[in-house]
Amino acid sequence: MITDASFFLKGGRAGVLLIHGLTGTPAEMQILGKGLNKEGFTVYGMQLAGHCGDDADLLSTNWHDWYDSVNQAADHLLNYVDILFVGGLSMGALLALKLAADRPDDVKGVGVYGPTFVYDGWTMPYYVRLAFMLKWFKTFGIFQNRVFVERPPYGLKDERIRKTVSESMLSGDSAKGGLAGNPIGALAEMLKLSKITRGQLKNVKAPCLIMHAKDDDIANMQTNSGLVERLVSGPKKMIALENSYHLITIDRDRKKVVKESAEFFKALTPNEYFYPAIQSQSSAELAFS
Repeated sequence: MITDASFFLKGGRAGVLLIHGLTGTPAEMQILGKGLNKEGFTVYGMQLAGHCGDDADLLSTNWHDWYDSVNQAADHLLNYVDILFVGGLSMGALLALKLAADRPDDVKGVGVYGPTFVYDGWTMPYYVRLAFMLKWFKTFGIFQNRVFVERPPYGLKDERIRKTVSESMLSGDSAKGGLAGNPIGALAEMLKLSKITRGQLKNVKAPCLIMHAKDDDIANMQTNSGLVERLVSGPKKMIALENSYHLITIDRDRKKVVKESAEFFKALTPNEYFYPAIQSQSSAELAFS
């Protein structure tokens, strides 16, 4: 059963749509969302289609469904704001970049957090790195229900937060901690999205803030964020983080992620679109603050 873990934080007429990663949850984006809201932004932490349920829920969807849910979320947020920014973590960063490429008139800036085009971090097993194998499995319907089970450090350098997240995952609370593993079929769908988004990077004209951990255990900074930095057409700012692994929005550099993001989006927003946050509405607690 899928749980609604999305959150909406009301602020001014400039808004930020936040997108979590594959098998993840909006809780990954709540610290960032709360920080941006304190700076006057309206924030919508959306939930991707098929997420916050079980493996079967996720496998019943594909990348088109995930992207459709992003477009719907952007439309919803535009009912409340005049200026739209978008930020995404891991696969969510790819979806954010694709939205910017497809909707240049709507998206005025992008937060690119640990983008993952390939799973080539130092904890990744060889078969996850071999993209052609996953696509071949998908084409022939082989091993689609098999799951790549995540293992420590679970994208987190902070041991306290790692303990909280791992307990949630292993208990089956996917709305709070995400799934404990990646179904092979979902990984194959993510790689399809990766290929398409890579081909659209030149169409991203909006300014991009790119943040990535130097010691990312899931996605190597040079081959992933480096790709974005080289290929997007708009202005870009690249920041390498020293004290986190993959989940930079909740790991030890989370305060820096909030600070840099707020400064980046505020620099792109006229002052008249700001006023203090007056209301916060959330369907999930801030789990990692």
